[in-house]
Amino acid sequence: MLQIHPSMDPISGFCHRTRIYTCLRPPIPLPPVDQPLSVSEFCLQTSTGGATTFVVNATTGESLSFSQFFSQVRSLAYSLQQRYSLLCQNNVAFVLSPPSILIPVVYFALLSLGIIVSPANPLSSDSEIAHQIQLSNPVVAFATSETSHKIPTLKHGTILLDSPEFILLLTQSDINDDAVKTVKVNQSDTAAILYSSGTTGRVKGVMITHRNLIAKMTVTRFFNTNQGGSNEEPPRSVTFITVPFFHVFGFFMLLAAVFSANSVVILERFNFEEMLRAVEKYKVTSMPVSPPLVLAFVKSELTKKCDLSSLQGLGCGGAPLGEDIAQRFKEKFPNVLLVQGYGLTETVGGATNFIGSKEATQCGSVGRLVANMEAKIVDPETGEALPPGQRGELWLRGPIVMKGYVGDEKATAETLDSEGWLRTGDICYFNSEGFLYIVDRLKELIKYKAYQVPPAELEHLLLSHPEIVDAAVIPFPNEEAGQIPMAYVVRNPGSSITETQVTDFVAKQVAPYKKIRRVAFINSIPKSPSGKILRKELVDRSLSAVL
Repeated sequence: MLQIHPSMDPISGFCHRTRIYTCLRPPIPLPPVDQPLSVSEFCLQTSTGGATTFVVNATTGESLSFSQFFSQVRSLAYSLQQRYSLLCQNNVAFVLSPPSILIPVVYFALLSLGIIVSPANPLSSDSEIAHQIQLSNPVVAFATSETSHKIPTLKHGTILLDSPEFILLLTQSDINDDAVKTVKVNQSDTAAILYSSGTTGRVKGVMITHRNLIAKMTVTRFFNTNQGGSNEEPPRSVTFITVPFFHVFGFFMLLAAVFSANSVVILERFNFEEMLRAVEKYKVTSMPVSPPLVLAFVKSELTKKCDLSSLQGLGCGGAPLGEDIAQRFKEKFPNVLLVQGYGLTETVGGATNFIGSKEATQCGSVGRLVANMEAKIVDPETGEALPPGQRGELWLRGPIVMKGYVGDEKATAETLDSEGWLRTGDICYFNSEGFLYIVDRLKELIKYKAYQVPPAELEHLLLSHPEIVDAAVIPFPNEEAGQIPMAYVVRNPGSSITETQVTDFVAKQVAPYKKIRRVAFINSIPKSPSGKILRKELVDRSLSAVL
């Protein structure tokens, strides 16, 4: 039972004495912090899937049952210990692969050995991969024939997931339960390094601990158990994971599926029509989605060609969802619960959520704090912690907050304070009932289809062009993508560089989602006296130009 302090508002969770918002949901007990425990062991010891399908590739029809998955994890862990004896605990393994039913096997085998998993976007450019590898310093990589050329020579080389040799590592049949040497993993050890962009445009490696992930699993089970108001264990669900496994959302959802013994459906390459057919064929019950996908559900006539009656809920995140789109979705799919959440890579995904259909009626909100979490709304100018209804920067504290940024003590110190508070960089407020609302972003990241695009990175590339004097990149609204990167460019005197030449120059050097998709030429970039780009002026200018 949650103890309510006399100075705490029992409805909003705001304490007038400490100025802290506390989750009003019951605290969820976690394993003793000093108990050696990997997140792999934590998930596997509670999972009872047996012959039930764990993961299916809807593109090829390939699948793994839970028993096959458990066997392959044990076999791969054993094989890595035998064949890669120099692969030590707390070494980093870089993973660069398209979606595959083998990815969860790789993740769990590595995590069980105390090896740090560091997955990256296979669409990233060579220079982006090089920077990520410089940050995480991996000793081995897992890739495919299609992606391995992007990875430099590592200490223990690159293991190809689509090679016959790798399949042999998964099929060791003579392994006793005691064959895999037990590795003592502390919960405070780093389990994964996931990549996130910041305001400077530099990619950061977010260090997620086993404790972070264990805490996330317990919150996820509580959330699933209490959806709809029932206290009973929910029936097994089938989740279509639309988000990539290298993304924090996809990463923890794989772990959660094992922990809760739920089935997972994936596609090798996402296609909306194929996704709808898979929902019908595999009777998918839930999906994580981004706002552009919700829009596709609303606008597409293809939804009428498939039986989507099994679908019970969509969890939307990655970017704000417009109230109009949410309302149109509810009108078209009245039996599907659409809820939003808020989270960061630095909080292993969702730090807020909705529980039950009653809470989900709060239009525009991203939910209430998840169990075991605290928050503050801090005035960026004065540092004062603010009460409900007042806007400021959201700070978060709790067991799902990251360990820090790998190889970047400065960025860690700027983001995490000595008391464990994470500065999110987002301007928000809580209402009188403890629901969180996102107002604006201090970080200035552009949200393209739920991907984060840092303007400073693109500006740096633009300024490297010999015919460009100055440049600024801003978000431009787009119905399909949410936002697209738009560049304002100042040409060199005498230059006649065109929009196409600008977009092509950038496209050759970045991942597809980071491409500049709109260009305007300008005489000078508006800046403050200290030299900061006045992006709001450019955003206003871009919007007025299309009115």
